Amino acid sequence: MGIYKQPGKWECGPFALKHALLMRGILASEWKIGRLAGTSPAGTNEVQLARAAAHYGCEFPTVRRTDPGAAREELARHLREGVACLLCVDEWDHWVAAVNEEEDRFIILDSEKLEVIVVLDWPRLRKWWVYHDDGATLYDLHPVIPPDTQRTRARFTLERARHLLDPANRSLAQLWDIYVEDLIALCGSPQPAAADARSFGEFLNENADLLLDQLETWHGKVDRDAAVVVLDRMRFVADTYGLSVQPDGERRTISALSVMLALWCAGEFGVAPLYRKVPVHKIR
Repeated sequence: MGIYKQPGKWECGPFALKHALLMRGILASEWKIGRLAGTSPAGTNEVQLARAAAHYGCEFPTVRRTDPGAAREELARHLREGVACLLCVDEWDHWVAAVNEEEDRFIILDSEKLEVIVVLDWPRLRKWWVYHDDGATLYDLHPVIPPDTQRTRARFTLERARHLLDPANRSLAQLWDIYVEDLIALCGSPQPAAADARSFGEFLNENADLLLDQLETWHGKVDRDAAVVVLDRMRFVADTYGLSVQPDGERRTISALSVMLALWCAGEFGVAPLYRKVPVHKIR
């Protein structure tokens, strides 16, 4: 469910919808979306995608504009409101998700590309997006409108897009959904913050050394630098979604992070048996 390339030509619809839902913290796998939509080797149309979106409580209207300026403004308005939009590009042959607009650049998630994340200026997006129909030019967009109760919202800025485009961070993009799921379970969906609530990043700045020291104490041989990378990735994802730690949840958060780090460490580096006597083999 992360941000990675689709395996074949015809899965673009489920992948695009998955990416749009992910921007609002709604976790859905491309295979389940494809099953709900009835995706086939012939592809997925907007009616099928609307059916799949409805399963996750989202509206999926069709908005059509014939003027490129009006189409751009309509798309930018939805993106400013935190609503990702599906676009059918290449003369209605391929689905992509538009997730943000900043500094006259549009951030697109295109699962046909290896990096998936694409940054386009308006002229390039317009040329890619337009559909020609008997002399008319059509620009269709499909906002993926979440329910009012879904407050989670990714701020997928240019800076963050460029960070994920770095080959060193590709594995973070591929595991994006796992980090999102764990961090939302940890912090909860964004709520009106208390005056003394802290962002997850600020919370980690204060407590990272404590967590790492405890990890080394209990596990023994730990690659501390690798553990720092995990915490840095958590911070990056949490800050993207504006997640915070409420004052009355700090102890619980430290406990949960300790368990998560211990499980990661055991899975990554292995762990010797605990509280079990290791049999001594006699030498004959």
